Amino acid sequence: MPISPEFLIIAASIFFCAALFHGSIGTGFPMIATPLLALITDLHTAIILTLIPTVLVNLVSIISEGNIFTAIKHHLPLALYALIGSSLGTLLLISVDSEIFKALLGIAILIYLFIDKIKFNLSWIQQKPQLSKLIFGLSAGTLGGLTNVMAPVLIIFTLESRYTKQQIIQANNLCFLFGKLIQIVLFTSHGQFSSSDLKTSLVMLAATAIALFIGVKIKKRIQAEIYNKVLKGLLLILAITILLQVFF
Repeated sequence: MPISPEFLIIAASIFFCAALFHGSIGTGFPMIATPLLALITDLHTAIILTLIPTVLVNLVSIISEGNIFTAIKHHLPLALYALIGSSLGTLLLISVDSEIFKALLGIAILIYLFIDKIKFNLSWIQQKPQLSKLIFGLSAGTLGGLTNVMAPVLIIFTLESRYTKQQIIQANNLCFLFGKLIQIVLFTSHGQFSSSDLKTSLVMLAATAIALFIGVKIKKRIQAEIYNKVLKGLLLILAITILLQVFF
């Protein structure tokens, strides 16, 4: 698609803000960048443009938490299931007009925001860890392939599994990393990832890298609660705006 200078400026600003949030609290990049981009383009394009920058964000987040090989060994099954689910979701996204998935994106964000208000009896997650990884990994991957948002499903799983903050951050980012890598392969093989998209992604990668560096530096200096409140407020506005855009 042709990219105007105005679009590049707006998109770079979106990527910068999303990466700054992610670097500061360890999560949030695709959940901020995707709905904001979806307001100025279609969801399909928004997901494609976030592919390469998200890989960088995921790698930095996983590495910055330490104990990399232990984390990979522990979370690999969940990430592999997420990869399979992401393949299914991406193939569906490629086959069907992505505009219909904007509503799903808005709903997924709302679930994420109010997930602590929803009470489920999910004791079986700890009792059957292998089965729960299969179910939640596939579900998170499919949702991520369709909307670029895995967090609602992964948060339910990681919280019910009693993961530490470090484990939650690394599990989420590893699942997203595997999902993005398979999406790059699938979009490219189906001719969906053009040279223009690649060039735009590389520009966004620069903005993302700078903001991510700043975010990681200030991670220990600013209270996470402040960022969480601002993030949730922004996401609520975005979810409502997207749903209004789709239905009205």
